[in-house]
Amino acid sequence: MELNQYLEMFIEESKEHLQACSEHLLELEKNPEDLTIVGEIFRSAHTLKGMAATMGFEDLADLTHKMENILDAIRNDKIKVNAEILDVVFESVDHLEEMVFNIADGGDGKRNVQATVEKLKRIEAGEPATAPSEESLAGQEIAAAMVANELEQPVETAELKLSYDDFEKTVILQSSEQEFNAYEITVALRDDCLLKAARVFMVFEILEKNGDVIKSTPTVDKLEEEQFDSEFHVAFISKEPAEDLQKMLMKVSEVDRAIVKKIDRDMFVTKTTAIEVTAEEVQQQPVVQENLTAVSEEQPKKTASAKNNNSKSGHASSKTIRVNIERLDILMNLFEELAIDRGRLLSIAGDVNHGELNETVERMSRTMGDLQNIVLTMRMVPVDTVFNRFPKMVRQLSRDLNKKIELNIVGAETELDRTVIDEIGDPLVHLIRNSVDHGIESPEVRRAKGKPEEGTVELRAYHSGNYVFIEIEDDGAGINRDKVLAKALSKGIVTHEQSLTMTDKQINELIMASGFSTADVISDVSGRGVGLDVVKTTIESLGGNISIESTQNVGSVFSIQLPLTLSIISVMLVEIENEIYAIPLSSIIETSIIRHSDILNAHNQKVIDFRGKVVPLVFLEEIFEVPRAEQKNDGFHSVVIVRKGDKLAGLVVDSFIGQQEIVLKSLGNYLTNIFAISGATILGNGKVALIVDCNALMK
Repeated sequence: MELNQYLEMFIEESKEHLQACSEHLLELEKNPEDLTIVGEIFRSAHTLKGMAATMGFEDLADLTHKMENILDAIRNDKIKVNAEILDVVFESVDHLEEMVFNIADGGDGKRNVQATVEKLKRIEAGEPATAPSEESLAGQEIAAAMVANELEQPVETAELKLSYDDFEKTVILQSSEQEFNAYEITVALRDDCLLKAARVFMVFEILEKNGDVIKSTPTVDKLEEEQFDSEFHVAFISKEPAEDLQKMLMKVSEVDRAIVKKIDRDMFVTKTTAIEVTAEEVQQQPVVQENLTAVSEEQPKKTASAKNNNSKSGHASSKTIRVNIERLDILMNLFEELAIDRGRLLSIAGDVNHGELNETVERMSRTMGDLQNIVLTMRMVPVDTVFNRFPKMVRQLSRDLNKKIELNIVGAETELDRTVIDEIGDPLVHLIRNSVDHGIESPEVRRAKGKPEEGTVELRAYHSGNYVFIEIEDDGAGINRDKVLAKALSKGIVTHEQSLTMTDKQINELIMASGFSTADVISDVSGRGVGLDVVKTTIESLGGNISIESTQNVGSVFSIQLPLTLSIISVMLVEIENEIYAIPLSSIIETSIIRHSDILNAHNQKVIDFRGKVVPLVFLEEIFEVPRAEQKNDGFHSVVIVRKGDKLAGLVVDSFIGQQEIVLKSLGNYLTNIFAISGATILGNGKVALIVDCNALMK
């Protein structure tokens, strides 16, 4: 069976199941008595385990199985939900996510999760998740020995050094039926041993030549890294006698002692029922569990089917299919070529001026417009795919910072182009971490201010025109104007003269300067001055902008404006000499014709008075070094007024051509970092027009 063809499907479905687990765990934390939520988590974990085992990712399947055991015990009222158990299950989900992402990156999904597995085993056994200290362990062992002597329990039960799950017990029990011996081997190295890892390797080499190693404590990874004192234990299956194995192991230099003890079947008697578990019963147990799960999952389907008996068909057919995103990219590229040809045809039809040709091209243009809407809609993805990672992140941050924080998400169904979705995740992480760390105060401070102990961070998204707005609002401390200004002055970000004329909004936006931070202490969450400057750069590279509104001791709102799509944009075509440039309409306020006498000089900069504001002029012929046959001087200038946040600029061109929808193409790997050029497009006449990056001109 060729599994590679199913790998992408496995990765996508695994991410969905893990996301479902995270969301339901957050619900369970709020409603720990609701066992229906536990059932939902169990079903997601059970499905993930089955998929991982089928695909051959045993580590992933094993960890999921251990987590599933805990969930099963909870839903059967054997274990009560508490914060400690939820923390361990959250930790397990985090490891599972890292394994899946490792597989997606071409890895094998292996990860050292022994510590988490041990916690899960302890919880399943009804013990605290955190291992007791060595002193308390010693006391427990003495007490256990005294109880064992009083109750005259079998010595063999106390002799087991290792703990075994069902699978490992099955292997050992089956091996005894096939005339193999099962041993627990304890190897102790000398205290002055210098190369412990080398001795461990030699011990395992002997064992692997004479049988099969079932497990070891510590794990092999820790043994290789010498993360143990001097003693380790191995479960081993072999046909060799115990005496021979002991002699072979003692021949390894620097081995102080080697103890080989045979494991009896009676050692696997369960503590609760004291009934011997046979190999046949252990083999059947997973099958019974699978059948029970199948029945429980089938029951809702039957109920749903019964409800739909009145419909024409007994069941609802699927309305969606999974499509590889690469295919949508190919479809988009093909449509972009069609859009270029459409522009070419419109240009030719205008030159020829033939009635039937004009009619056909017009009808084709309308059809292309409908097709364009469909193609762009297919690429739209709900922002929920980005937002869904934040509840768990805020939960962890609030614990790390000892704060009480509630995250509200509004408008998660709002859709954005996939290319924008791919880029917006990291900026939102920085903004939310900033709100949680710098914005929301500690419970003590909030009480002193008369606020509720629990702070609120609201993440919302909504459409407005051809843009999507994403806002992060908190009811925290707000931005301290004086502190920000003092820090900016000390770092040389602004001069004293500039600070005297700055508005509150301009001062707020100083926190997005490179290297700026008001944190007094550098922590794992923030304080290094890296984050908000990256946010600003990323958002502006997507053709968007970010603004900040803040009131001290009331809260702050970070507002991000993003274009719906980056592939097909509306532009104003302008001409300079014989060259054509495209200016995105999203940046344009209006166009204007000015007299040469309207141009003023201020601080060695040519400016104009535009509706009471002083607007600097940018002559594109100088920026792009456009060669002229002769200087143009008719006393008038064509100006495009553009905006970046609160800043305005006037781009001086020769003439306006008109508005047009164009396909944005990159300049390729050989023309990277061209100043003030964000890409190019092919016009209807076959010429290439460069797209002006207005943000770069107004830095």
